[in-house]
Amino acid sequence: MSRSKEEVKSKIYVIKKDELGQVVIAEEVVAKIAGMAALEVDGVSAMSGNSTTDMIGKLSKTSLSRGVRVRLEDGVVNIALILVLTYDCSIPKVSKEVQEKVKAAVENMTGLKVSDVNVKVAGVGQSR
Repeated sequence: MSRSKEEVKSKIYVIKKDELGQVVIAEEVVAKIAGMAALEVDGVSAMSGNSTTDMIGKLSKTSLSRGVRVRLEDGVVNIALILVLTYDCSIPKVSKEVQEKVKAAVENMTGLKVSDVNVKVAGVGQSR
């Protein structure tokens, strides 16, 4: 039985290993947690794709990790987000709140240590 390209590309993180077995989490799950946490912050209008050719749009339930990059380096997670913020928000304030909320959500839900949450503002849009 062959695995799909998506299954082969997805990285798996071991978050717990003991005498009972191990718990692993897919990189895509970490990305979805980060994306959902970012969208909960007032001032975030949408997530953006990671390419300049992608149209900026609302995040759908089928693409919760759009605009999120996750990397595990030296035992810690680095997260990069590409966001569209609302026109009337304070970009520094909203970005800081996104960083704090994403870090807390990923660490609390997965047990992984988050070292960086980098935010790139790709545009401004209307309120959700």
